[in-house]
Amino acid sequence: MTADQTLSPIAARQLDQINWTDWQAVHRATLLFVIRDQKILLIHKKTGLGKGKINGPGGKVDPGETAIECAIRECQEELCITPRTPSFCGRHLFQFVDGYSIDVSVFRSSDFDGTPTSTREADPLWCDIDAIPYDRMWADDALWLPVMLRDELFMGRYLFDEDAMLDHELTVNPTRDQLHLAGDPLR
Repeated sequence: MTADQTLSPIAARQLDQINWTDWQAVHRATLLFVIRDQKILLIHKKTGLGKGKINGPGGKVDPGETAIECAIRECQEELCITPRTPSFCGRHLFQFVDGYSIDVSVFRSSDFDGTPTSTREADPLWCDIDAIPYDRMWADDALWLPVMLRDELFMGRYLFDEDAMLDHELTVNPTRDQLHLAGDPLR
């Protein structure tokens, strides 16, 4: 969003009150999770949306950049690592009642080059996959992260009022039409 753009709050308090056919995100973004040896590489986020929460590395897609290019770049910027052969595993459409919205493509990788290093944006955090700190994460993470860990494709739609999740819909192994609801998640 540019400095001259303003958000218009929405009255919706349930997903079915949103016209998803015409829905467009303010931003496109990515998340990428490194998973290996029954551990997942997370971050303690120091800046931006979700500051103070535990999440995966990720961020906004730059103009002219594909989602996978963004996911790799964000890992390099936030953790000083370069994921090898990331694979697409799901998509999130987030709508906030303040008017902000974000379309997030999610990737996973089992290997990377470099050493996870603290940066201005994030501190690395390796967790056992059976001890993920969901209580320090966004409310939706406990719903879809187990699906990703089972290596199943997912599509989620979420409505938030700041940190509070008001409504959600998670589809496991969605159809192509469901996955492409708001356009191609890999563009």
